[in-house]
This record gives sequence, C-alpha cells and structure tokens, in this order.
Amino acid sequence: MSELTFEQMLEESLKTIHTGEVIEGTVIDVKPDEAILNIGYKSDGILTRNEYTNEPNVDLTTMINPGDKMEVKVLKVNDGEGQVLLTYKRLAADRGNKRIEEAFNNKEVLKAKVTQVLDGGLSVVVDEVRIFIPASLVSDVYEKDLGKYAGQEIEFVISEYNPKRRRYIGDRKQLILAKKAEMQKELFARISVGDVVEGTVKNVTDFGAFIDLGGVDGLLHISEMSWGRVENPKKVFKVGETLKVLIKDIDGSKVALSLKFDDSNPWKNASTKYAVGNEVTGRVARMTDFGAFIELEPGIDALLHVSQIAREHIEKPADVLSVGQEVTAKVVDFNEEGKKISLSIKALLIPETKEAPAEEKPADDDSDVVSVDIDAVIAKQEAEDAE
Repeated sequence: MSELTFEQMLEESLKTIHTGEVIEGTVIDVKPDEAILNIGYKSDGILTRNEYTNEPNVDLTTMINPGDKMEVKVLKVNDGEGQVLLTYKRLAADRGNKRIEEAFNNKEVLKAKVTQVLDGGLSVVVDEVRIFIPASLVSDVYEKDLGKYAGQEIEFVISEYNPKRRRYIGDRKQLILAKKAEMQKELFARISVGDVVEGTVKNVTDFGAFIDLGGVDGLLHISEMSWGRVENPKKVFKVGETLKVLIKDIDGSKVALSLKFDDSNPWKNASTKYAVGNEVTGRVARMTDFGAFIELEPGIDALLHVSQIAREHIEKPADVLSVGQEVTAKVVDFNEEGKKISLSIKALLIPETKEAPAEEKPADDDSDVVSVDIDAVIAKQEAEDAE
C-alpha cells in the first residue's frame, strides 16, 4: 500500500464545504472594503463590504478586527479564481427574518437608526433586514422634511411582514398615537375649567394658536389672546414659546384656552374711571359709517356716534377723524353689564346755558346730545366683524 504524499494528507485534513453552508472562520486580515478569513479550507474566504452589511460606504477596518471569529455563509465555493466568497449579511438576514417575524407576531417595539431618507419615507436596518417606514407612518402629523430623521434612532413596530416579497413595513405613527392617548388620559384626569397650566405654542394661525399642553392641543382663539384687540396672532406668538394659559372650557377632547385673567380685567374699575359725565381721552381704533370706536385702554372700546362728533352735520366719521388719532370726549352712557360705553365730543363743545323755567325745560335736560341705541349699534358692528 503506497504512502500518501504530504499534499494528499494536507488535502484530506481540510474540510469540505458547500454553497449555502454556515461555517465559522477567523479573521486574518482586514481592508476597508474586504476581510479575509481562515475557514479551514484549502482556500481562504473573502468577505466583501457589500456582503458584510447593507450600510453604504462603511470602513470594515472600523468594524472587524484580525483574530475575530465569525459565523458566515458560503456564497460561492469557487469564484473562478479559486477563492471562496462568503456572506455575513445574508446569514444575519436569515436570522433577522426570524427576529422580525417574532417582533411582528408579538407587536414588539423595535429601535433602529435611520440609515436612509427616501422620497416616500425612511429606511432602517434591524439585524441586516431592511425595513421601510412610509412617510404616512412616520408621525401622526404631516412631516414636510423627513431629513431631520437622518441618523436618528427611532422606535417603531412591524405592521407588515412578507418575507416572500421581502416586504417589511414599519409603523412609528401608532406608537406616537398610543403615547398621546395615554398622556391625554392623564392630563384630563388632573385639569379642570379655571386651572392655569403651562403649554408650548405648537402652531399659529390667523384665527388663533394651538398650545401643546402635554398630549392635548388646546386652542387659544384670537378673541381670548388679550383683553385688547389682536390683529395678527403671528406677530404676537412664536412656535416653541412657553405660555401660562387659563383653561376656559373642556368639551370632550377639545380644550379652549384664554389669556384673559381676571386680575388683569380692565373692566374691574371701569365704572369709576368711565362714569357718566367723566371726560376721557382715547385713540381712534376703527371706524364705520355710523361712528368711531375709541380705545380708552386695551380691552375697553367706546362708541363715538357720528352724531356726537361735532355740532355741525357730518356724513361719516372718516371725514373728520383718522385711525390712531387721539380724541377727548365726554362719557354720556355707561353699561357695565353689557360692557358698552358711549362718548360725545359734541357734549364738550356745547356751551353751558341758563336754566330754563321748570315748565319749559328741566334742569337735567340735555337735548343737544342725541340719544343713541348703543346696544343696536354694537350689535350691528359685531355682526359686521363676524362677516
């Protein structure tokens, strides 16, 4: 019986490998784009960057070290040059598929870094399995710029698992909604009408501002922003600003807010400051054909009817007044309950006259001051403002 040559004995001592087989190897050299492994075969195994990870442009020298032991899968026994091609990411993906399947069945919350921002959503990788999160499932609100998520670690659940089509869909939105629902429950359990709470300006519109109270967005309507008149909320509030607001009303999940605190109510001392007969000074805030509204102070406007502007007949206030002009007038009517005040410049211009005999003219008769139905005028103005 002939003796085996050294080459034959060496050949027999080496194991046989097959395509698709999972084997263990030891890293003997690492370059930025490939690693070489001793796999106990007559040829070393080559693990390229593309077969190591799905992440683009990684430097393998920062991820693999000589001496590391790795489980890999044989991709091709002979690549045509006598080398064995290996894959790590496909083995990890096979195992990752099982991991994703378990997460899908158990509704497990996963966490991963966003590796790509695509036109239609985000891409993350979990155990070498690429998962797509559509833009509509990234948040509970429309996200105009998904770029802010690049490189961020985010949480999500698997909403669709289809390994045959290699379709794995992630959902971040339902986690946000669930968290908000819990926060809403906690918030509504501890707030009530009349409470003063702190919130953050989330959005500002022409009609008001939405304030994040912590899971619930309350509406601060333009009419509740100040005791005075606010023309443009966007000039008053900024997104991200912190405010202390008053809970005005709670209707189901809707919360109405206000910045009209009682201690700053200008009508508290109005009955004294603007009693009938007092001479007051204010600024023309706005005008209509029937009169001008004079701002006596923020939150208190008085009506100066067109008939009370001058002795002579005036067609409309704009003929003699302008917005912003300062005027001095006499208070001729004060309605605290209806929060209405009527003024007259004319009353200051009329010279005092001698008292007439009682039977001809009562001493308190002020026939030169035209009586105005303030309620009717105000109602008309409010209707016009509403339009």
